[in-house]
Amino acid sequence: MRLRNKPWAKDKLKEYADFVIQEPEQHRGKWGEVFTKDQPLHIEIGTGKGQFITGMAKANPDMNYIGIELQESVIVSALDRLIGENLPNCKLMNVNGAELAKYFTSGDVSRIYLNFSDPWPKTRHEKRRLTFASFLKVYESILVKNGEIHFKTDNQGLFEYSLISFSHYGMKLNYLSLDLHNSDYEGNIMTEYEEKFSLRGSRIFRCEVQFLSK
Repeated sequence: MRLRNKPWAKDKLKEYADFVIQEPEQHRGKWGEVFTKDQPLHIEIGTGKGQFITGMAKANPDMNYIGIELQESVIVSALDRLIGENLPNCKLMNVNGAELAKYFTSGDVSRIYLNFSDPWPKTRHEKRRLTFASFLKVYESILVKNGEIHFKTDNQGLFEYSLISFSHYGMKLNYLSLDLHNSDYEGNIMTEYEEKFSLRGSRIFRCEVQFLSK
């Protein structure tokens, strides 16, 4: 998808420091200080325009949430959404999700959400997929003991690949749906992409997987 350049986005992200975490590496190991309440922290990698992360924060005020997005021209839309809400338990980070270990340490994060990640369908790009083993190793290093990943996609190939990747890594599958919107799952918060794809009749795949102590 080609993004419309927003040259003013960088300045706006700096202006709203109450919503967009500045210099996040300084909070590594002490994220409870960033929020009004020291609560379990959930993060979404690739938060897009913020519909999912703000929806989760509304539904679960006893959790803290951070939406992580690299593209400045996208995350400003999430910022606009967050500015209009009273959500002290939700923040944004404009950083590269591939560099999580710079910002979080062991036990900082209770759960990771991967929603509609780029499938990188070509074999030579396998290492860029957010469910590739090297990414799983980083996730494990920042999550609490036996922490979870919740994964959603409309891409069946990526979903099948990810299930194999999770299995090879020795993770436990706690939930699986091959057609989320026609399942009995309750409390689903949709992303912008999810709404668009489901209206087209696309199936939504979802799973919850857990790291096990080694």
